[in-house]
Amino acid sequence: MKKKILLFIVTYNSSFRLLNIMNKIKKINKKNDIYKILISDDCSTDDTIEYIKKIKRSKKIKILINKRNLGYGGNIKQCLTYGIKNKYDHAVMIHGDDQYDARYIPKLVNKLKSKNTDIVTGSRMLNKKTAMKGGMPIYKFIGNIILTKIFNFICSTNFTDAHTGLWAYNLSIFKLINLKKMDNGYNFDNQLRITATNNNLKIKEISINTFYRTETSRWHVIYSLNFLKYLLINIFKK
Repeated sequence: MKKKILLFIVTYNSSFRLLNIMNKIKKINKKNDIYKILISDDCSTDDTIEYIKKIKRSKKIKILINKRNLGYGGNIKQCLTYGIKNKYDHAVMIHGDDQYDARYIPKLVNKLKSKNTDIVTGSRMLNKKTAMKGGMPIYKFIGNIILTKIFNFICSTNFTDAHTGLWAYNLSIFKLINLKKMDNGYNFDNQLRITATNNNLKIKEISINTFYRTETSRWHVIYSLNFLKYLLINIFKK
């Protein structure tokens, strides 16, 4: 039976990289399922909109331009809500900066269709050598290992990469998880992982490569502190 699958791209100041992602998606074999692409731009301040205008709209491509910034999590929630309302079976998130390769979509979807699987994430750390070869900054590499170990210890899990941005969802999980209560900021993914784990949902990983550029993030300290905050909240809830 064919599945309805939503591929959503969350963009913010993604510029020309959006077209790179679209070209990769076009080359994916989609014969076995019904796919739709949703591009949701979170009020970009660069030339991203100009590149969005170059994409031909069709029944298989929908574009949302947010007039105000919803935040990383808020933008994801908007896309997932669209998928739920339009009765899609699965959804795959792709970041507009092209750090996570869209060519992994078939592998994510195939894994998601396997028995007892609710969520699939791409792990950069199943093969740590590839993470370094892909240009992962050393502070992120070490930080990922430490924070993932903390997550596993507190939540009794065995993830290799608890901080990936490549996700595929069985949308039925949001019958258990209240999407509205999820974080609107950069810790959306972590909060969802914690909530899914608490609800005994099955999260599986696939090995992926990533490509880091020269851009540096100023959010890593705030991100790490918020991540630890959510974990502590989780402990006290128990």
